[in-house]
Amino acid sequence: MTETVIRPLHSKDRPAWDNLWESYLAFYKTSLPTDVYDTTFARLLSNDSHDFNCLIAEQNGEPVGLVHYLFHRHCWRVENVCYLQDLFAAPSVRGTGVGRKLIEAVYAAADNAGAPNVYWMTQDDNQTGRQLYDRVGTLTNFIKYQRPA
Repeated sequence: MTETVIRPLHSKDRPAWDNLWESYLAFYKTSLPTDVYDTTFARLLSNDSHDFNCLIAEQNGEPVGLVHYLFHRHCWRVENVCYLQDLFAAPSVRGTGVGRKLIEAVYAAADNAGAPNVYWMTQDDNQTGRQLYDRVGTLTNFIKYQRPA
């Protein structure tokens, strides 16, 4: 079995990150303008503790997955919490533990930051993802609402 290495995003990862991000967005049947790609990538490389973080999963030196996460304050806790916003493993590596390793790496980052809670959302019909999420997390009864476009 191929070893999966989880590491921070580097500026040289831009082409690979673009490919993974585009595939992630395609999974959710959406696309974004170039300026959003540019801004998001810059934020992921920022040293601002209020900005997003990114970890890359590599196999044989090739990026095969990514996770974006953010620490933020919470009105019900003294400690920050961690929002795992985006998780993607290339279709060729799904079922090999890449997604689990990325989530576990976010759990470790949250522990290191003193953030006891990590949460995320997914679409209710994301059956493949939910099989993993049911093993590494707890399904809550919250329903998401948002402002109409």
